[in-house]
Amino acid sequence: MKSAAVINYAPEKDCVELRDIEQPEIGPDDVLLEVANVGVCGSDLHQWTADHSWPVNYPVVLGHEFGGHIKELGQNVTGWKEGERVVSETAAIISQDNPMTRCGLYNLDPTRKGFGYGVNGAMTRFVRVPSRILHRVPDALPFEQACLTEPCCVAYSAVVKNARIEPGDRVVVLGPGTIGILCAAMARLCGAEVAVVGLAKDANRLEIARQYGCEVVIGDAKPWALQRDGLGCDGVIDAAGASATLKIALDLVRPAGWISKVGWGPQPLGFNLDPLVQKNIRLQGSFSHNWPIWERVIALLASGALDVKPIIGGVWPLTEWHEAFEQMHSGAVVKSVLRPV
Repeated sequence: MKSAAVINYAPEKDCVELRDIEQPEIGPDDVLLEVANVGVCGSDLHQWTADHSWPVNYPVVLGHEFGGHIKELGQNVTGWKEGERVVSETAAIISQDNPMTRCGLYNLDPTRKGFGYGVNGAMTRFVRVPSRILHRVPDALPFEQACLTEPCCVAYSAVVKNARIEPGDRVVVLGPGTIGILCAAMARLCGAEVAVVGLAKDANRLEIARQYGCEVVIGDAKPWALQRDGLGCDGVIDAAGASATLKIALDLVRPAGWISKVGWGPQPLGFNLDPLVQKNIRLQGSFSHNWPIWERVIALLASGALDVKPIIGGVWPLTEWHEAFEQMHSGAVVKSVLRPV
């Protein structure tokens, strides 16, 4: 049985197209998942525009933000049944013997390979998923929202696990993309006053950030950062896809403050890091997520405490993937969602 799939087939720009592929065969510890919805991630766009900084196993089916129904169980799979509503983590391949895996941080296993770049992802009807990374989805949570559990987990990790927010803190978020806005929403849940910073071209996205109770800043955020006592904001979440924004973060944050860097930027740093030392700043990288984070985020989504509806700019059939990509790439929408069936 063949199904249409959005394939990234080469490392050059625009090397993404719709192709028919065979239904994947599952191993004894896998499930075959019928995809209901799959989110378009900034990394999918970066592979489409060929300005990514990670290795890709070409050709590969894109898509790592997804949910759907279990269609088939591998012979060793227990605790699951056909038809269950699930979402999947991204760590498709890990080493069980790696020290990071052994301590529960398999997301930091250097041999880890994820959907959409290392193995075939979910921009198609069926995807092979190891049962160890499945999570149940409550019936009341629609898949077009549940499929965004993954970027919400990225934000949870960057804000809750890798920052140190206290209620009343003033936090600046650099970059009003999906991750930046979700980080801002998460910081608001932690009780922070939040300003989301972008450029004039980001006006549409900044309006979405405003819906989460954030202030928005176009251009220079220094006046906002200095408002309370003239020393700077308590923390900065750098969710922009450029290395240069780290310099801005160092300037905005107060002495003994913190920076949580979650945005990727392949460009080399071209500035002095002495302010990091002089201001005694904690700089923390934040990558991916693990099992307990997923369980907490699903609970937040199911309860309505975290609402992703404002960031969803539309749901497109898989055949209209190009339009969905363009809408996100242009900044017209924050998040595009695809529907394979």
